[in-house]
Amino acid sequence: MTDASHVFDASLANFEQDVLKASLQAPVLIDFWATWCGPCKSLGPILEKLAAEFNGAFRLAKVDVDQEQQLAGYFQIKSIPTVMLVKGGEIVDGFPGAVPEGQLREFLRHHGIEPKPAAEAPSAAETESAPADPHQEVIRLRHAVQAEPEQDALKLELALALLATGASAEAEQILDALPANLATDDRAIRARARLGFAAVLRDAPPRQPLLAAIAADPGDLRARHLLGVRLILEGEARDGMEQFLAMLRQDRKFDDGLARKALIEAFRIVDDADLVGEYRRKMASLLF
Repeated sequence: MTDASHVFDASLANFEQDVLKASLQAPVLIDFWATWCGPCKSLGPILEKLAAEFNGAFRLAKVDVDQEQQLAGYFQIKSIPTVMLVKGGEIVDGFPGAVPEGQLREFLRHHGIEPKPAAEAPSAAETESAPADPHQEVIRLRHAVQAEPEQDALKLELALALLATGASAEAEQILDALPANLATDDRAIRARARLGFAAVLRDAPPRQPLLAAIAADPGDLRARHLLGVRLILEGEARDGMEQFLAMLRQDRKFDDGLARKALIEAFRIVDDADLVGEYRRKMASLLF
């Protein structure tokens, strides 16, 4: 596998965020493929090579049509491989079948997509501290699970990586299939808590309407709860837990102690012991 920082697995769950919205910043090339497809095996590596070479001038979204039948149906995929280009949130072009590398380069050039110069290599300290790209982790762990299908710990890691990309349904299937000894693992408990928060947001408004609702009525505790959940799942743990504390200050009994329950679930999700300890103390000071 080439540099996967510009290559990711797309699913119905993450498509709007990671393909449509992301294409407002940089074009996204979608590769509809399957493991049994011969031409896909020749086209896929070329696309991945170009994604690495173009260095972020476009991102490559891989869609396994067997795993994502509903998504393939939306796009009326009749044959594979099929490639589509998304720019500005819309599909602007595409083609069926495997094509030579030169033709792919011309296709990209036609749409104004040129390689970006390589960025300066990060220092060793920056490399060590930089968090892994969740999509890259999903691709890496899929390969690891395929190579060692008996390693259930790898499957748990894959479920966690999938959750980080928003692919909750697949993550839940993997978690449900884990043996009992891993079901009580701290990472599995964290994953279950994330799934619970993801379920809360299934039909919830996006961030801006929630912020507007709270600005109009600071006592809108339902909006505060949804905003807190959203912030935590989007990596803004402190701000998310602040919303739950605000709920607790205003009405600790709201919806059968929802604020306290949300904080406890947040403590399971947040992977920062110091931050969790700080908010445990704040919660205790309000409750006792």
